[in-house]
Amino acid sequence: QVQLVESGGGLVQTGGSLRLSCIAPGSIFRDKPMGWFRQEPGKLRDRVAYIEVDGRTNYRDYAKGRFTISRDLAKNTLYLEMNSLMPDDTAVYSCNSVPPYYQWGQGTQVTVSS
Repeated sequence: QVQLVESGGGLVQTGGSLRLSCIAPGSIFRDKPMGWFRQEPGKLRDRVAYIEVDGRTNYRDYAKGRFTISRDLAKNTLYLEMNSLMPDDTAVYSCNSVPPYYQWGQGTQVTVSS
């Protein structure tokens, strides 16, 4: 069973930056598009960005210009670099394939204070 492990979240002030990491075993990054999702309390999980098998990337409008998704195939790691963070970015961030196929991990909490 594939286990997704996210890390890198924390508490930052408005305008701050964070780098999230997602580690998964095996070669799923080579086989499936992978994405970052976020969920705010009481809301549905939303896909923030994803990276295709061939490396092309796609972002929600609110993430464009501020967030960067990348991967390290040698380390089986997916990243999300987040800059210019705003209070609206506060959420639990998780990774999964696109569309989601694996069991969700714990996620990592990102809290942006105003």
